Amino acid sequence: MNTAQLEPALPSSWYRSTEVFRAEKEHIFCREWIAVCREAELPNPGDHLVLDVLGESILLVRNREGQLRAFYNVCRHRGSRLCRSAAETQAMRVALPGGITGGRMIVCPYHQWSYDFNGALIAAPHLSAAAGFKKQDFHLYPVGADAWGGFVFLNLTPAEAKPLAAQLNGIPQRLQRYPLGDLGIGATIRYEVAANWKILCENYNECYHCGGVHPELCDVVPAFKRQGGGALEWERGIPHKEGAVTFTWTGKTNRAAFPGLDEDEKVRHKGELIYPNLMLSLACEHVAAFTLWPKAPNRTTVICDFLFHLAEMKKADFAPEDAIGFWDLVNRQDWEICKRVQQGVQSRVHEFGYYAPMEDMSLDIRRYVLERLK
Repeated sequence: MNTAQLEPALPSSWYRSTEVFRAEKEHIFCREWIAVCREAELPNPGDHLVLDVLGESILLVRNREGQLRAFYNVCRHRGSRLCRSAAETQAMRVALPGGITGGRMIVCPYHQWSYDFNGALIAAPHLSAAAGFKKQDFHLYPVGADAWGGFVFLNLTPAEAKPLAAQLNGIPQRLQRYPLGDLGIGATIRYEVAANWKILCENYNECYHCGGVHPELCDVVPAFKRQGGGALEWERGIPHKEGAVTFTWTGKTNRAAFPGLDEDEKVRHKGELIYPNLMLSLACEHVAAFTLWPKAPNRTTVICDFLFHLAEMKKADFAPEDAIGFWDLVNRQDWEICKRVQQGVQSRVHEFGYYAPMEDMSLDIRRYVLERLK
């Protein structure tokens, strides 16, 4: 077998190993900036979300000054969870005090230690006058919080974190004309995918599979199947077929293009993978934003937000189903083929796969992971 033009992928065991998954949690998802939500999901002071990041419960709040703050959802006294997620609240059978109280403070349900929205301890019942007790010694465990393009990013090891801008590298410059911060969520679809998160990233990063897996997509964007999806100009954008401008069943839409785009961006499609967990697909008038939430070596939750300009969303005839329905089909095709890959790499005979020349972008995940787990 001549493999001269093929590059070996990561070992198959890395897509199924619990030990590797734990290492990825510690060295990637707990140390890199990860995308978690849109800023608009916390519009007002006192708004909060409880997030599960690979088993770590994280409390994200907007403080009284309107700034984003994040903490481990752990009381400094005895370690109780401070706030419940929406699902936990719905499932709770016994009423308990605590959580976000009056939009002013975070109260532990166990012994009512209270914290402000900057994580400072402001009250510990019956201890304030105790000899040697200093409230400043009991700040909540911090999590880094920052934002770009309307997306909120967290870093679970803030003392060692590089700036978010450094991780984004040149992406803000490449997407500078897209008004990402002015987009609202028109719809959200949650997918449970039976595949390792790295398989999803690899699949997103190449179009070698597009001709066989996505016939409807390739009808709108024929370039995706030419030369096995090779020679695609991602920085300039990928052209649609004649007369088409976006990802819908017809390639057309009645929504206006985002203001400020250049001539190429009005008729071409762009994509960005922001490691480790945000995938952006940008058309002239909508963006599909995918956040990956690894749950196990062979299971990933994908949250797909469909973003539209707020001015379009306010129109009486706003109807995003043409884009959402099209994307839902493409997504389900991707998740099914990713499941098939996961099933295959579970085999005892499969040691590693290969990247073909037109899959060079997929080598990014190999380099990205190896650099952080070495």
